Amino acid sequence: MVNEVILDDFSLKVTGFEQGVSTNSSGKEAKTIRFDFEVRGGTEYHDVTVHLYKNTFDVKVPELDLGFRGTINNYSTSRTDFTDENSSSLFSLELIEIG
Repeated sequence: MVNEVILDDFSLKVTGFEQGVSTNSSGKEAKTIRFDFEVRGGTEYHDVTVHLYKNTFDVKVPELDLGFRGTINNYSTSRTDFTDENSSSLFSLELIEIG
């Protein structure tokens, strides 16, 4: 069971991890991963979203000894108002291998 995904040097505690293969924008077979993670409002939300705005990352999944250069293929969040530090939201993120 995968509990952590690292995007560059930014570690996320994850649930619902899935691994697969798809076709990337170059038409080549590419690794994909999809996972969920919880984000609290306020500062934590800001830190996570600023990092996600980079869009492309060195992806590491330590439990699987998996690493690749990946970009966001799809993401969603269960909430849009993150001003309250006590609120939380579930993010879903899908990354696809590039290169």
